[in-house]
Amino acid sequence: MKKILVIDDDFDVCFLIQKFLTNRGYAVDTANGPRNALSALDKADYDLVITDFRMEGMDGNTLMQQIKEKRNIPVVIISAYKDIKTAVESIKLGAHDFILKPVLPQELAQVVADALVNNQHPVVKVMNGSSTGNQPPYEKASASIYIVGNSEVFKPITQQIKLVGPTSYNVIIYGESGTGKEAIAHQIHAASKRTDGPFVAIDCGALSRDLAGSELFGHVKGSFTGAINNKTGSFELANNGTIFLDEVANLPYSVQVSLLRVLQERKIRPIGADKDIDINVRIIVASNEKLWNKCKTGAFREDLYHRFNEFSIELPALRQRADDIPLFCAHFLQLANQQLNKNIEGFTDECMEVLLHYSWPGNLRELQNTVKRAALLTEGNRIELKSIPFEIVYANQVQFDAKPAIEGKRVEQPPGHFTSLKASSIDYEYELIQKTLRENNFNKSKTARVLNIDRKTLYNKIAIYEELLTKKQRAHD
Repeated sequence: MKKILVIDDDFDVCFLIQKFLTNRGYAVDTANGPRNALSALDKADYDLVITDFRMEGMDGNTLMQQIKEKRNIPVVIISAYKDIKTAVESIKLGAHDFILKPVLPQELAQVVADALVNNQHPVVKVMNGSSTGNQPPYEKASASIYIVGNSEVFKPITQQIKLVGPTSYNVIIYGESGTGKEAIAHQIHAASKRTDGPFVAIDCGALSRDLAGSELFGHVKGSFTGAINNKTGSFELANNGTIFLDEVANLPYSVQVSLLRVLQERKIRPIGADKDIDINVRIIVASNEKLWNKCKTGAFREDLYHRFNEFSIELPALRQRADDIPLFCAHFLQLANQQLNKNIEGFTDECMEVLLHYSWPGNLRELQNTVKRAALLTEGNRIELKSIPFEIVYANQVQFDAKPAIEGKRVEQPPGHFTSLKASSIDYEYELIQKTLRENNFNKSKTARVLNIDRKTLYNKIAIYEELLTKKQRAHD
C-alpha cells in the first residue's frame, strides 16, 4: 500500500484529502504545518508528499527542497493562488505537479496516481548499501513502463541497442522532445552488464544553475546556505550502474568542467568535501539538438562532447513511425486503466483513424497525455472521438500558420478565434508559436529561444490556449 503525507496548516483541508485518498486505497498521514511534516518524514518512509504552498513559517518551495534533502520522492503542491510564475518556479525546483484549490477529486486522483507510477522508474537500489541515512532506497524499474515499438522505421534502433548495450561505451541519444529518449536509455541499461546496478535519470533542463553541482555530485552539511544535511549525489547513487542525463546541453558551463573531470578520472568530489570518491558509472546523455552545433556556438565544451560521443543513436519522430501508434495507444491505455482503476478495452475505429493521421508534434509524450485524458473522460468500454481533444480531431481544419491573402482570397481565422481583446491576443500569440514550432521542426527548446521565452513559459502559453479551445468547444457542443 502506497503511503502519502498530506501537509497543510488548515486541519479541514488535511482531513478532506486524507479521507478521499484513504477511500481510494492509500495509507495517508497528515501534518499540520512544515515543522510537523519534517518531523514525520524523519519517522516514516512515504511514497508521495502533498503540501500546501502558503503556510506559516515556510512556503511550499522551501519545504519541498528540505523534503528532497531527506527523501527523493515526488512532491505535489496545492495552492489557492492562481499564479503561473509560482507554478513554473515550483516545477523547476522539482515539484511533480502544481494544482489549484479548490482541489477537484478526480484531478487529485489522477495526479496522485501519475506521481506514484512515475516514481517507480528513476533508479534502482543502490548496490553498495552505504546510504548516508537520509537517502531513500531506490527500487528497480518496472519493465512494463517502457516499450520502444516494432515498426520498420524503428528496427535499426533496436539493432543499435543490442549492439551497444553490452559495451561500456558512453552514448548520446538524439531526438525531438517526447520521442522516448529515456526509454531507450533504459533499454541500453537493460542490455548491459550493469543491468543489476542502479539506473539514475536526471533532467538537466530542470536543474537550477545553483544546485546542479549538488544534485550531480552531492554536498556535505554546511557547505553552503541551505545545506542542512549531507546529500549523496546522483553519480554516487549510480555507482556500478548507469546515469542518464537528459537535455545535457542545458548544464551550466561550470558543471560541464566538473563533468569532464569525472569522465577523465572516474572520481567525484561532493561540494564542501575534502576527499574524492571513486565511481564506476556508464553515462548516457540525451539532447534534442546536435551537441556538435552547441560546441560551435561555445555553449557546450568540445572536449566533453568527444568524451560522450563514443556512440550515438538518433530517434525518429512519432509521425515518422505511425505503424507504432496502435501499440503505444494500447500501452498507454493499460497504464491509464491502472491509474484510474478502469477497464477500458480499446478505441473505436473512428478514434484510432484520427490518432493515426495526426502529426503528433509532442511525440510520445503528447500521445500519452491524450490517451490519459481520453481515458479519464470515457465512461464506456471504448474510447470514442468525443474524448479526444478538439485540436487533434480537427487538426486538418485548424490552420494555425499565419498565411497572407493570395489573389484576393480572405485569410481564414483559426477555429479558436475569439472576440474579446485579451482572448484575441492569446489567439494570435498561439499562431506565432505554432508557426515558429513548424519552422524549427517542432523543437520546443529552439522555439522558446527564437521567441525569447523559456521552455516552461512556452508550455504554459500552449496550455492556456488549449484550455480556451476546450471551453469554446464545450460551449459549441
